[in-house]
Amino acid sequence: QVQLVESGGGLVQAGGSLRLSCAASGRAVSTYAMGWFRQAPGKEREFLAAISWRGSDKDYADSVKGRFTISRDNAKYTVYLQMNSLKHEDTAVYYCAMTNYWGQGTQVTVSS
Repeated sequence: QVQLVESGGGLVQAGGSLRLSCAASGRAVSTYAMGWFRQAPGKEREFLAAISWRGSDKDYADSVKGRFTISRDNAKYTVYLQMNSLKHEDTAVYYCAMTNYWGQGTQVTVSS
């Protein structure tokens, strides 16, 4: 069974930064691509970024390209999302995902 646990969310002022972490446990987690998503109140869940299992391939949504960076440390079974230049509209619950597994989410609130 795979478990994903996000952390690092919180309250930050617009223009600030946060780094989210997603710790994975379970069989062979380091051999899967992983991704970050978010869901704001009243909106659908939105793809943000994905990273291949080696970390060599990355993909970003246009809304976060140039501001967010995804990375992973397979030795620690952890994926990160560095978020810079945060905007009020980045306020949402942020989730990490691997295949059909999801974490419980971590709240990010950006004050304007």
